[in-house]
Amino acid sequence: MKRTSGTSSHAGHGRPRAGTRHYALFSALVLLAATSASVAAADDGPGPLGVTSVAEKTTQSARVGVLVGSDKTGDLTDNHFCTASVVHGQNHNLIVTAAHCLSGDTDLVFAPGYRDGKAPYGLWRVKRRFMPDNWSKDQDEDSDLAFGVIEPQDGKGIEDAVGANRFRPGTSTGATAVTVTGYPDSRDEPITCTNKPQSHSRTQQRIDCPEFTAGTSGSPWINGDGQVVGVLGGHEEGGLTPDTSYSVVLGTEAAELYKDAAADP
Repeated sequence: MKRTSGTSSHAGHGRPRAGTRHYALFSALVLLAATSASVAAADDGPGPLGVTSVAEKTTQSARVGVLVGSDKTGDLTDNHFCTASVVHGQNHNLIVTAAHCLSGDTDLVFAPGYRDGKAPYGLWRVKRRFMPDNWSKDQDEDSDLAFGVIEPQDGKGIEDAVGANRFRPGTSTGATAVTVTGYPDSRDEPITCTNKPQSHSRTQQRIDCPEFTAGTSGSPWINGDGQVVGVLGGHEEGGLTPDTSYSVVLGTEAAELYKDAAADP
């Protein structure tokens, strides 16, 4: 079960929506039970690790949203297919997601803080995409990371509207717990889970969090300092089971890609 929704041809991959809808009947019961549990703080504070719940409406969750084809914005409920989040850039116009979410030539928009079919902070057009050469040439899973440059609105960038997290490559896997927030394509509200990542390989890291099904590709992994230290994707485009997710290790390639994207006007 790859983490990109099969309802869109943007990435050309993914599990069919019918399977996701069927699975959601079970997962909704699990999430309802977990909602009342306090999720552990990303600095290993008190609370259960590895518990998935509905994300509360906060300034932090407002920075996470969904990607939608520009021709599908009339019905966000049935057409969001990946997750992305706002990261700081010198022009206040940057989102980060998985490379397989931005592959293809379809025009895309980003809806931060999306819930219940509505985009409370507006719809923002993705005007440019930055992907590593190794992904563009060979779809190398170790390069499954991308940035989108967002077109400003009324002279203001998306970061001015919802704030941004810092993108932090070079952080050791498992240095702290992280919080993963994303949108399954079968739900119209974000889910979130905190746990401590583990090394999968020299170039990939993994985290055990239940219910991260299709649509959660691109979900940010955020540490207690508000830094993005992983992005759901990489190995098997994020993983073939809903309870274990992957990210590329954010190293030199990620740092160079971010530098180029962050400087784009």
